[in-house]
Amino acid sequence: MGEETVENLSRRGLLAAGVAAGVPLGQTGVAAASGGGEPDAIVIGAGYAGVTAARELAARGLRPLVLEARDRIGGRTWTDTFAGLPVERGGTWVHWSQPHVWAEMMRYGIGVVEDPAPDRAILPTPDGPRSFPLDEAFGHLGELLVRFFDGAATLFDRPFDPLYNADAVRPADRISLRARLDAMRLPARDESWMSGVTSAYSGGRSTRGAYTQMARWWSLAGGGFDKWNAATGHYRIESGTIGLLTAILADASAELRLSTPVASVVDDGRRVHVTTRSGRRFSAPVAVVALPANVWHTIRFDPGLPAAHTAATREGIGVPNGTKIWIHVRGDVGRFFAQDAEGGPISALIPYRETGDGLLVVGFSYHPTFDGSDLAQVRAAVRRQEPKAEVTAIKAQNWARDEFSLGGAACQTPGQLTRLHAALQRPSGRLAFATSDIAAGWNGYIDGAIESGIRAGRQAADAAGR
Repeated sequence: MGEETVENLSRRGLLAAGVAAGVPLGQTGVAAASGGGEPDAIVIGAGYAGVTAARELAARGLRPLVLEARDRIGGRTWTDTFAGLPVERGGTWVHWSQPHVWAEMMRYGIGVVEDPAPDRAILPTPDGPRSFPLDEAFGHLGELLVRFFDGAATLFDRPFDPLYNADAVRPADRISLRARLDAMRLPARDESWMSGVTSAYSGGRSTRGAYTQMARWWSLAGGGFDKWNAATGHYRIESGTIGLLTAILADASAELRLSTPVASVVDDGRRVHVTTRSGRRFSAPVAVVALPANVWHTIRFDPGLPAAHTAATREGIGVPNGTKIWIHVRGDVGRFFAQDAEGGPISALIPYRETGDGLLVVGFSYHPTFDGSDLAQVRAAVRRQEPKAEVTAIKAQNWARDEFSLGGAACQTPGQLTRLHAALQRPSGRLAFATSDIAAGWNGYIDGAIESGIRAGRQAADAAGR
């Protein structure tokens, strides 16, 4: 597929998609092409980090060009349709404890939609999955999480400055989620409940994720299970993620080119030269690399990336396994929530919306060999949790196999916070870096992407003398 300009974008239906998602017509213009000539800045990536960086550059008087590898904007967010309803195939949830995304929603007059509460919870036991009353299940899980995060509020008493208590954070940052669980010496059932949570956030293996990563999120949410649950998985953007995204991009007045993957970035000390895979070359005084850390290594940088960035893209920050599956279910099952223990094929099943002929459920799989696009595998995994559930249709997105993400949402590994975090936020020459992976606060969430885009846009504008 060849490179595509913003003029073709509206013809291909993005404007219609914005309207369908509830975006007012005045906000679906996405971006006006620049007035010709070379841009003042190049932004590589049109996810939330990239479009926010473009808007910051425009606010400082620069004309940004946005290059996006995919044939759509959004990056690891993606408003789509399933069973005739709008759904999110990537990042979804927002909350007022997330200051950057909440400020943007207030700026553009976009509200939230509250997800329906489950009516029961299916959780693992030594004898197999069992249904529990919601209050009993979430009440006990909440008690376990409070124990798990004991001391986190002191460790991250300034959660948007995660290295503020560096002397205390450094030893804690060496601990994996699995090590923290093992230290609790939980009974088998409780351990399976907790490992289902920790393995999901860390991409399938609790040994991979850093305890400090989840402790940061817990502190950012304000501590307590109810606050954690509300902040991380209960409220969605009323217009869909595409609605807020197009509103931000419209204010950037940027030229946007879709289907334009980048092959190389050369900083000669005076200008940045970006070459696409098709051989097209663009130049500007500064550039923002607004891509997931996991894909930095797929682009040739000259000079090479700084040591911290090289380590981050080699080790990975986005989880190595991550498939989001939309599932249409029929049967007398109610609005059930299900969570498996570590190693299960589908980590969690969350009710989304009742329809006239069933229930829409969103599932998350972090199992390395499970194929979320295989209807037979999904049916078997769902019936393992709820035998009465009849799966009739699915739509899956495997973010780890997506060449432009190479992983799911961020979850740092032990040591990455204290070893890499500060350096990853710094610019390198005429390049700035923007991705939710390196946010100071809600990394791995839309809020973190916006925070990172604001920072990188300002860094690039400063380097351009604006």
